[in-house]
Amino acid sequence: MKIDHTVPLEYSTEENRIKIVGFWIFLGAEIMLFATLFASYFTLVERTGSGPAGSDIFDITPVLIETIVLLTSSFTIGLGIHAMRIGKLMAMLSFFAVTLALGAGFLGVEIYEFLHYIHVGAGLQTSAFTAILLTTLGTHGAHVTFGLFWGIMIVWQIKKRGLTPENANKSFIFSLYWHFLDVVWIFIFSFIYLKGMM
Repeated sequence: MKIDHTVPLEYSTEENRIKIVGFWIFLGAEIMLFATLFASYFTLVERTGSGPAGSDIFDITPVLIETIVLLTSSFTIGLGIHAMRIGKLMAMLSFFAVTLALGAGFLGVEIYEFLHYIHVGAGLQTSAFTAILLTTLGTHGAHVTFGLFWGIMIVWQIKKRGLTPENANKSFIFSLYWHFLDVVWIFIFSFIYLKGMM
């Protein structure tokens, strides 16, 4: 394996560069998944039947907490990748740990929010609106959950093997995934919550 020392470690081999391009293609498929969910949401948002509408169940406090926590985690993962690129292994691992802790905090608030929705009668079978709402939020939450397990495995590999071109590549790809989840959340915050509260 030939390593190019003139580029960042995650791009330092041909295989690594191909994996990054491949992951961008995968993110394109993920964009289509969430675009489909958003299109379905916009189609069904008024179909509340006898159930509650968004303005009846949305609460700004947990949504703001989720938004601040997830956007902060995007900042910390960026700091982790910067630390990786300048060879500060402990700083990288620390920033990754903070990112994962923030991700877990986000999920905790989201679980609380789901329980609140169910408590006020906004379940999957209540109406088309609540079904697509919970499906969209649940799909994003499932992606965050997957990201947490993925991030834990990356931290474990780096602690065990040190920083190599292979796990630097995995770390960078994980950061792309995490930033993608944050971008999706901005759309959820803007077009589902804020619009729904009006």
